[in-house]
Amino acid sequence: MGDPRPRAAVLLPLLCLCAALPGSASNKANKHKPWIEAEYQGIVMENDNTVLLNPPLFALDKDAPLRYAGEICGFRIHGAGVPFEAVILDKATGEGLIRAKEPVDCEAHKEHTFTIQAYDCGEGPDGANTKKSHKATVHVRVNDVNEFAPVFVEKLYRVAVTEGKLYDRILRVEAIDGDCSPQYSQICYYEILTPNIPFLIDNDGNIENTEKLQYSGDRVYKFTVTAYDCGKKRASDDAEVEIQVKPTCKPSWQGWNKRIEYTPGAGSLALFPTIHLETCDEPLWNIQATVELQTNHVAKGCDRDNYSEKSLRKLCGAASGEIDLLPVPSPTANWTARLSVHYSQDSSLIYWFNGSQAAQVPVVNGLNAHEGLSDHFTLSVWMKHAVVPSKGRREEETVICSTVRSEDGYSHYSLAVHGCRIAFLYWPLLESARPVKFLWKLEQVCDDEWHHYALNLEFPTVTLYVDGVSYDPALIHDNGLIHPPRQEPSLMIGACWTGDALSIHHYFHGYLAGFTVRPGSLESREVIECLYACREGLDYSDFDSLGKGMKVHVNPSQSLLTLEGDDVETFNHAIQHVAYMNSLRFATPGVRPLRLTTSVKCFSEESCVSIPDVEGYVVVLQPDAPQILLSGNAHSAHPASDFEAPDGVPLFPNLQISCSISHQVEAKKDENWHGTVTDTRMSDEIVHNLDGCEISLVGDDLDPEREYLLLDGALLQQRGLELVNTSAYLTVTGVESIAVYEEILRQVSYHINHGAALYERKFHLSCTEMNGRYSSNEFTVEVNVLHNMNQAAHPNHILNSQQFVHRGHHLPPELSGHSLASTHNNPMVPSAATVIIVVCVGFLALMVILGILRIHSLHRRGTGQEIPGAAEGGHTNNGGKESDMFWDDSALTIIVNPMESYQSCQERAGGSGEGRAGEGMDDEDDSTDSETPDSPDSNDVGDRHIMGRSDGSRRY
Repeated sequence: MGDPRPRAAVLLPLLCLCAALPGSASNKANKHKPWIEAEYQGIVMENDNTVLLNPPLFALDKDAPLRYAGEICGFRIHGAGVPFEAVILDKATGEGLIRAKEPVDCEAHKEHTFTIQAYDCGEGPDGANTKKSHKATVHVRVNDVNEFAPVFVEKLYRVAVTEGKLYDRILRVEAIDGDCSPQYSQICYYEILTPNIPFLIDNDGNIENTEKLQYSGDRVYKFTVTAYDCGKKRASDDAEVEIQVKPTCKPSWQGWNKRIEYTPGAGSLALFPTIHLETCDEPLWNIQATVELQTNHVAKGCDRDNYSEKSLRKLCGAASGEIDLLPVPSPTANWTARLSVHYSQDSSLIYWFNGSQAAQVPVVNGLNAHEGLSDHFTLSVWMKHAVVPSKGRREEETVICSTVRSEDGYSHYSLAVHGCRIAFLYWPLLESARPVKFLWKLEQVCDDEWHHYALNLEFPTVTLYVDGVSYDPALIHDNGLIHPPRQEPSLMIGACWTGDALSIHHYFHGYLAGFTVRPGSLESREVIECLYACREGLDYSDFDSLGKGMKVHVNPSQSLLTLEGDDVETFNHAIQHVAYMNSLRFATPGVRPLRLTTSVKCFSEESCVSIPDVEGYVVVLQPDAPQILLSGNAHSAHPASDFEAPDGVPLFPNLQISCSISHQVEAKKDENWHGTVTDTRMSDEIVHNLDGCEISLVGDDLDPEREYLLLDGALLQQRGLELVNTSAYLTVTGVESIAVYEEILRQVSYHINHGAALYERKFHLSCTEMNGRYSSNEFTVEVNVLHNMNQAAHPNHILNSQQFVHRGHHLPPELSGHSLASTHNNPMVPSAATVIIVVCVGFLALMVILGILRIHSLHRRGTGQEIPGAAEGGHTNNGGKESDMFWDDSALTIIVNPMESYQSCQERAGGSGEGRAGEGMDDEDDSTDSETPDSPDSNDVGDRHIMGRSDGSRRY
C-alpha cells in the first residue's frame, strides 16, 4: 500500500471545511471511528526490536481537526502472548509504531501473527465516548542472524574398508546449524584439514578414496574434517575421521565340498554339514537361500523304483484291470504305429506328439476301454509337456478326448493342458446334463519336465495327483454353452474333435508314456504315492531345533528347498541340516547337480554385499550289487521210463536261491596294518524279489516231436507271473519273492516221448532282479537218459579186415557225441564195458595201420608181375619166396563183444569203409559172416534222424 501522508493532506482541509459549516458548529460530539488498513506485513531483525511495517501504521479519523474526537490516542494489540507492543507517535496524524517487548528469537518463532486496533481520544480529556477502529491483521517475520556455527553430529567417525577397491562413498559425515533461515542453517561445504591423504570429501559430507588402499601399507588413516554454513561460518568444533584398512574379504559361503558322495542305503545325508556364511562384517537383516537339486536326467524326473510298470503295480498292491491306451504297436493294437517312439532308461515306451498328429483308438468288441467307464474311473499318464514359445494366445492342447456310451446315454470327457493349467471337462449326459470343467494351475505342467498325472473321477468329486501329491481343483466352471459332441463312441489321444463334421483340433505337443485307464474303480492315495512318488530329493531333518524367525519350505517334488531368516548364526545352523535322501536300496548311480542361491538385504543398501552361488553335485555311488546264487545238483541220470512219464523228470528238484551283498569295510588286523577287506553278508534285512528266470539249452533247440519242458501254468497265474515256453527257452517273468521262484522252478520237468533216442541234455538257469539290472550265476544242469540194455543184448560178432575204415576216416558224430559211459556210477552199465571199449578202439587203430601196410605191399608185388612169363625159369622160386614173405590175413579174425549201440555204429562205419577199401584189395572172398543187430529202442528211423544232424553243438 502507498504512503498515507498525501491522502492526509487532502483530508485535513476537507475536515476544516466541514467544521465551518453551520450544522457542524452546532454538533461537537465524537461521531466517527478511526480508520486503519486491513492488513500489515512486518519484519523485525533478531538484533533489533523495531518492526518495519508495510504499509506504515497510520490511523485516520473524520472527526479531525476536532480536539480529542479527531485525535488518535493509541493502538491496542490483541492476542495471547504476543511479544510486541504498539505505540502512538503523533496523535494528530495518527502515526504509530510496533516494537518488540523483548528480543525475539528466530530459532524459537520465525513468524508472529496478531491483530491491532486504533482508538481516538473521545469527547474530552477523560476519554469519554471513545471510538475504536476495526481490527487489522499484522504478520511479523523474524529475520535470522547468523549467530550459530555448524556442529558435527558425531565428534569421531570410524569405519573399516577392504583393501584394493575404489569406493564411491566410504562414509558420510554430517554437521548441523542452529540458525533458522536457509541461508545460515544450511551447510554449504565440508573440508578435509589434514593434508596429503588419499581421500576427498564433497559438499554433502561423503568421503571417498582417491586411490586403492592396501593392507600392506597404512592400515589406519586419521584426519580432521570441518564444515561451513552458507554464511561462511566455520564449525565450532572439527570432527575426527578414522578409516581402517582390512585385508580382502569376499562375502561367500565357506566350508562346503563341491563333490558329495552318497552311498545307497545310507538314508539321509547332510549336504553342507560345516558350511557358514561370510558377510565381511556387513550387517544383514534378511537372508534367503534356495537349494536346488537337479534330477530331471534320471529316468522320468527323479529316481523311482527300478521295476517295470506292471511289476511295480503288483508290489504296490494296485488292483488289476487297467487298460493300456498306448500299447506297443502290434497287429491287434496298431493305432500307435504312426507315432514316433523313444525309449526311456527303464526301457519303457515313450510316444512323441508333434502337435499335428493324434492316435485314434478303435472302438471294437475286443477293446474294453469304453466298457464300464461312466462316472468312476482313473486316468494315469506320464507326461512331459513341450512348451512352445508363441507370440499369440496359447491354445488348449488335448491329451485325451473320449465319448462313452452307457446305459443312460452318452457321456463325454477330455483332459487338456492350457499354458500352465490343466483342465478336465466332464459331461455326464450329452442329452440332458450340462458339462463341468475342473481347472488346476500347476507349475509342473509348463516346466518341460517329466511328471506323472493320475486323475480320479468319482463325480462330482475329481482329484488330481501329480507325482503322487494330490491337488484339489482350483476352479470349477459350468460350461453350459459348449456345443455337445456327436453321440458316437470315440476315443482319441493327442487331439479332440468338434461337432458332427469330425474336424480334429487342439493337438497335443509333448511326450506321453504309460497311458492307462482303470474303469469302474479308483486307485487309492497310498497306491498312487507308492507307484509314482520320487524316492530321492531334498530333506530337512531338524525342525525341532529350527531357530527363531527361520522358515523352511520344500516343494512337492522335493527338488527345491527354500530357507529364510534374519540372523546369520541361526541361518548357518539351519542350512547345515539340509540333506539329500534316497530311499531306494539300489539307487540309480550317477551325478545330481546341486545349486545354492542366496540373496541378502543389508541395513546399508549402498554397501550391501552380494553372495555368489554355490554349485556342486551329489554323486550317488554304485550300490553294492546283490549276488544271486543258484545252487543244486548239477547232474542227474534217470531211466528213460521216468522221462517218458506224463510228469517227466524235474530239472531242479533241490534248487536253492540265495542273495548276499558284498561291500568294502575298514578292517584292522593288528596295530601296524590298516586296510579294507571285503565283507560278504546275507542281506536278510533286505526284501529281495526276483523279476524273472530263464531256462535255456546248451546246443540245439528242443525237438517238439520228441521232447519238451513242462510247467504248471495255473500255479503261475495264481502268483501273477507270466510264462513263455518255446523250443529254445522257457522264461518266467514277474516280481515275486525268492521262495516263490524256488517253488516254481523246482516243478519244471523235462519230458521225452516214448522211443526217442535221446541220451543227454544240458540246461542253463539264470535269474534277474530289479528289472534285469542284476543277474545271477548261470547254473548248468546235465541230464542223462538211461536206456535198458538187457533187451538189446546180442552175441559177439566176427569182423573181417574189410570192415576197418580207411586211414583219415573219422568216427561218425554219433560215436563222438553219444557215450553210455558216464563219469557217474551207472548200475545199468558194467564197469568192464569201459575197458572193452578202449581195447576195441586200440585194435581198430592197429588194424588200420596193418591194412595200409598191406595195400602198400600189394602195390609193390603188382609192379613185379608186369613182365609175362616171369613165373617160368628162375623167377618161379623168387616169386614163391615173395609169396611166402607176404602176410596172408585171410584167416585173421577179431572177436569183440561191445554194447549194441556201438556194434551197430561200428558195423555201419565198417560197411562204409568196406566199400572204399575194396578197391585196393584182391581177397574179396575172405569175409566173415555177421549179422546187423537191432537198435536198443527198435526205432531206426528216429535214430538216423538224430545222427544225421549236421549241427554238432548239441550232443546226446
